[in-house]
Amino acid sequence: MRMSAPASAAACIACIALSACTVGPSFERPRAPQPSSYTSAEEPQAPGGADFAQRIVLGATPAAEWWTLFHSPQLDGLIGQAVADNHTLAAARAALDEAQELVKAEAGASYPQVSLDGGLGRQKYGKEFLGSVFVLPPFSYLAAGATVSYTVDYLGGVTRSVEQRRALAQYERSEADATYLALTGSVVLQAMDAAAARAEIEAISKLVSEDRDTLDLVRTEYQDGSVSRVDVLTAQSQLASDETLLPPVRERLDVAGHALALLIGKAPADWTPPQLELASLALPRELPVSLPSELVHRRPDILAAEAQLHAATAAVGVATANLYPQINLTATGGLQAVPFQQLFDTSNAAWTLISGITAPVFDGGRLHAERRAAIDQLRASAAQYQQVVLQSFGQVADLLDALRHDSELLAAQSNALTAAESSAELARESYKAGNSGLLDVLDAQRQRLAADLGLVRAQAQQYRDTAELFLALGGGHLP
Repeated sequence: MRMSAPASAAACIACIALSACTVGPSFERPRAPQPSSYTSAEEPQAPGGADFAQRIVLGATPAAEWWTLFHSPQLDGLIGQAVADNHTLAAARAALDEAQELVKAEAGASYPQVSLDGGLGRQKYGKEFLGSVFVLPPFSYLAAGATVSYTVDYLGGVTRSVEQRRALAQYERSEADATYLALTGSVVLQAMDAAAARAEIEAISKLVSEDRDTLDLVRTEYQDGSVSRVDVLTAQSQLASDETLLPPVRERLDVAGHALALLIGKAPADWTPPQLELASLALPRELPVSLPSELVHRRPDILAAEAQLHAATAAVGVATANLYPQINLTATGGLQAVPFQQLFDTSNAAWTLISGITAPVFDGGRLHAERRAAIDQLRASAAQYQQVVLQSFGQVADLLDALRHDSELLAAQSNALTAAESSAELARESYKAGNSGLLDVLDAQRQRLAADLGLVRAQAQQYRDTAELFLALGGGHLP
């Protein structure tokens, strides 16, 4: 039985499709690193700092909403506002949507392209076209039909291009996750900075209040003739000096509040930050830390580098396919009629079936250079991926060691504050009894302030390092 021309073309396409191969290297996910830990120390805990130490649970899965481990409703509310209204995150979401639509657009090239065609016109041929013997009068014509075209992907070039687009979409997904992670981390860190500034303001205000009490005490002693006017001037000078400590810390508090406003998509003038206190935050005592082999599947920067490596691998396949002939099949069918009334007469049916092949012969070395460039990009992406992984391990290791030193510092600062408070109390009592001078009192107060501020800053640093550890472990992903 003899096959019709369209049936023969369909059979030809099927045979070519079945025999198709995919050129270029196939992507394989990089092998996960094998280290069982990040540092040589087993836990970030030092002798003498047990009251302030945190226990590392290696191999556990970090919480996706890691900020909830601080047990602060105010902090949770800030995160919710930022995720809902931050403009940078909205832009990242839109970029992800765009990349996903481009995948669909690229995948469309894998299917036959069908279009409807129509034409209406009036035409007259001159003598130079038909000669003087055949003279045709002007005529009107009408045509309607469809065109089907198909690029035979026998080398998998189109498949590789779709794969490349899909990898780039995964890259945008990882970039959106990175934006989400950076946003939640920035909100937490700015809120902690504001809370630390409030704690420092409280400590300095306490010292200023003590300075005023000391000045009142000195003035009373001066009126009684127990001390000279030099002590009064010294007390006044110390009060004025300590009051200068407040404006810079208040400025820090304002800057942190403005930063929080921008993070949640508000103008600083239109929003007032919550009065989050450092003491209201609960420090997580157990820190779930994923294994290094799992970290590479959690951190968005590593996943983004992996997606770039995947896209670069597919690009080599696309460049390789371009070196070979391209086969295109086109079929048209429809009705043509003169005059219009005869358009739907079956005798006016017309069709064409065209196959075409385009093979590069000479292009000045462009296609081969593009393939070599794609291979170079693949090597660069592979090296960049390895570097991103190493940097992530180093970041986690730094923070684990920092937390160990934080516990040591907190223990020392706590002891220093206890001793300084006792010394300041004894100095004041001794001054009242006339057994010591004013400078002894002021010096003891300076030491107590230094110890108080040191403890506040050490506590704030431990909170910050804890939050940054959660960020370094990958945090959560864009919901």
